[in-house]
Amino acid sequence: MNSRAEVSVTASPLARAISSRWWVLAVMTLVYAMNIADRFVLSTLIEPIKAEFALSDSAVGFLTGVALALFYTTAGLPLGALADRVNRRNMIAWALTIWSIFTAFCGLAQNFWQLLLARIGVGVGEAGGTPPSHSILADYYKPSERVVAMSIYAIGVCIGSALGGIGGGLLAERFGWRSALVIFACSSIPILILLFTVREPRRGACDPGVELQESRTSFRDALGFIGSQRSLFHVLAGGTVATFSGGGLVWWTPAFLGRSHGFSVGEAGVEVGLMNGLGGSIAMVAATFLMLKLAKRDPKWQCHFAAWLTLLISVPAVAAHLVTGRADAILLLWLFVPFINVMIGPTLALIQNLTRPNMRGFTVAVLLFTANMANLAIAPQLIGFLSDFLAARIADPAQSLRYALAIAGLTGIWGAWHFWAAIRWLPQDLARAGSA
Repeated sequence: MNSRAEVSVTASPLARAISSRWWVLAVMTLVYAMNIADRFVLSTLIEPIKAEFALSDSAVGFLTGVALALFYTTAGLPLGALADRVNRRNMIAWALTIWSIFTAFCGLAQNFWQLLLARIGVGVGEAGGTPPSHSILADYYKPSERVVAMSIYAIGVCIGSALGGIGGGLLAERFGWRSALVIFACSSIPILILLFTVREPRRGACDPGVELQESRTSFRDALGFIGSQRSLFHVLAGGTVATFSGGGLVWWTPAFLGRSHGFSVGEAGVEVGLMNGLGGSIAMVAATFLMLKLAKRDPKWQCHFAAWLTLLISVPAVAAHLVTGRADAILLLWLFVPFINVMIGPTLALIQNLTRPNMRGFTVAVLLFTANMANLAIAPQLIGFLSDFLAARIADPAQSLRYALAIAGLTGIWGAWHFWAAIRWLPQDLARAGSA
């Protein structure tokens, strides 16, 4: 790595460091938002794609989830390790370019197999963006500040989901689903330009318990350390299951609204986009202010917060798919969808604080591997299979998706348990990672 291209955050004047780190956080949030938008837009376009290529729900689940997840997660682990060794800003720039190009290829696909290959390319590109982004932010913020930084960063999910839902739906109705994907791909160009204003920080610059160093670690050492951190294991497991019970269900929400409540593609996209974008942003901003007040307290509160949130939103998650009234379903979805990403900030902060600086990219990649397998592979495919299975066994096959989603919503209880289980070993694990 070129040492002259790095900046030591702690060595900068205070005013300059504060200004710099908030700008970096803003840019990383925009990159994350585009990552989510390019991923989520295909979910919004499920129905016209399904109709054009005459696909079953199982095939849709494979296309929207498994195809992305298998290569996203497979590429994620070596790319996460790479993020611990190279210039992270440049790595993010390459990742953004690659996934945007393949998003455009999705719009140009002429058959299912071309679309599948392009979707795989999107997954490989996106796999290289998140680990270095998390690692950079951890080196601009102290351990007690990371929960706030990561909560703000997580707002990118809401922004991206809103863009993918509202923008994708409206563009598809106006220009067709193919043009919508090409437009989304081109919108990454301004963000790519902004990315080159970010400077590479020195690893471990804000960690009080470790020396500033650029030492490398092997896969084996990183996995061994992760395995020895029992609280980290439970946080990773809790985040994974919560991703399934939250984001995994939302992949199918536009299709659910269309089949069970008569929404058009554009109407469903706007509705879900508003839930994710407007409702989610309000929830995330409120959570960020709460993080500001609680950041200096015992880190155990982060586990309690993630556990209770995951448990409580499981109630409307199940009920929204069982009620028959359109207004009731929308109300319950508003009590569920805006809150599914609120636990991301505390979860990411815990993961960064429970991991040593030269292992952060790889550890984030482990979370991405497990969470995205749950969210992108298992959830769409399992819910699709369950929907097809129920369709052949109920009086109204069009309603099979609602029952499959209601059953999947119960998994939030499992995710909450893992967050509570992490509390027991949290203090000693934070000390071992150098964040106490």
